[in-house]
Amino acid sequence: MRIVVTRALPPATLAPLTELGELWVSPHDRPLTAEELCAAVAGADAIVTMLNDRIDESVLTAAGSQLRVVANTAVGYDNLDVPAIARHGAVATNTPGVLVDATADLTMALLLDVTRRVTEGDRLVRSGEAWSWDIGFMLGAGLQQKQLGIIGMGHIGRAVAQRAAAFGMSIVYHARREHDGDTGRRVALDELLATSDVVSLHCPLTADTRHLIDASALRRMKAGSYLVNTARGPIVDENALVEALAGGVIAGAALDVYEYEPDVHPGLRTLPNAVLAPHLGSATVETRTRMAELAVENVVQTLTGGGPITPIAVPSR
Repeated sequence: MRIVVTRALPPATLAPLTELGELWVSPHDRPLTAEELCAAVAGADAIVTMLNDRIDESVLTAAGSQLRVVANTAVGYDNLDVPAIARHGAVATNTPGVLVDATADLTMALLLDVTRRVTEGDRLVRSGEAWSWDIGFMLGAGLQQKQLGIIGMGHIGRAVAQRAAAFGMSIVYHARREHDGDTGRRVALDELLATSDVVSLHCPLTADTRHLIDASALRRMKAGSYLVNTARGPIVDENALVEALAGGVIAGAALDVYEYEPDVHPGLRTLPNAVLAPHLGSATVETRTRMAELAVENVVQTLTGGGPITPIAVPSR
């Protein structure tokens, strides 16, 4: 068998793949170009992909009819054409569950950063500019008795809700279905935007959620509120966000993902009320290692006949 890994994973996690046959790991410390990806996957029985690898008809055709599994090392899979993978007789898998806590922790870190102006203060101190404490110096916003609006109430959204509640926040959420337990109150999107002090995005990227937060949605947000996005960049219209931040429509935004990642809208870089992180949601040693292990386990189980651990369902028409 031939297994292709599109970018280096922790070496110890790759050991099970070496027992299955020929293992090719990309030597490049960057995403492969479309041409490089097509060349690399030729004859592959399995492809271990990263979230910035677009797996479409051209890649699947280049791989060949023997391809059996595409294992995405991410919980999101908007980079995979899942129906096309199924048509080619292969299965798509992802790594859900293992990055819930890490992403929820980062969401709270960004929420605290933007509301308390931590990164803005860090820039001030590093600049060498004179400053002194006074009663009105760099005031931010507290979280106690404030409302957090969560869009997308999956495992990560619920984990964020639990953390935010510990900070004294009340929770509302917008999701396709109501969730049992102490996860807050389900509301319509318009109500969530109009009443929440912080809006946090945790929905998948689909045709329906692309630019869900556009100029209209930003105008409907509560005055003085904040936006946090640790989901997928294209859920937010970055042009509209830059205008809203510059014009004071909302107080601030904290982003871990970007519409054209890794490119970032130049306007965001100049705004003091924008906190920008380089897609760190799952970036702990423990989480990234477990993601790699699960992707490898999906390959091993599929190629040895046991069936994948976390298959992605093919969407119904």
